Amino acid sequence: MSDNKQKELKNYIEQYLKKEDGDSYLIAVLHKAQELYGFLSRETMEFVAQEMNIPTSTIWGVATFYHYFNLKPRGKYIISVCMGTACYVKGAAEIMGALKEELGIKEGETTKDMLFTLQEARCLGACGLAPLIMINGKIHGDLTPKKIAELIKEYRNKG
Repeated sequence: MSDNKQKELKNYIEQYLKKEDGDSYLIAVLHKAQELYGFLSRETMEFVAQEMNIPTSTIWGVATFYHYFNLKPRGKYIISVCMGTACYVKGAAEIMGALKEELGIKEGETTKDMLFTLQEARCLGACGLAPLIMINGKIHGDLTPKKIAELIKEYRNKG
């Protein structure tokens, strides 16, 4: 853990511990920790546990219960492949396959260069653009496997 980030997290925790029910702010503290580090490492969770005087098992329980928290480092670009009905019918499985091949990873993994993390989404709510993916909140629709290769190349060039 970097000293500056650790100091910032410690100061953030101290704000909440001054309140009467400081331990009820655990989720807010974990959000801050993930914002600072990109994910919740064992070291980070142990630090939070120590600073908040909460058992590490409680921190782990909260971090694994909520889908929002990441326990592994994630790439710069998070790719969510929509697997909703409209996307699935229009070829989402082929899009996922093209991404796996192009990136050399499986669903739930991150590329070695830490650029891309690949995940599945149930529905991204843009059915008229099916099949589609979302990269860091930006929708890319009407996709084909060929367009996937071009799109990944574009993001790789951004770095």
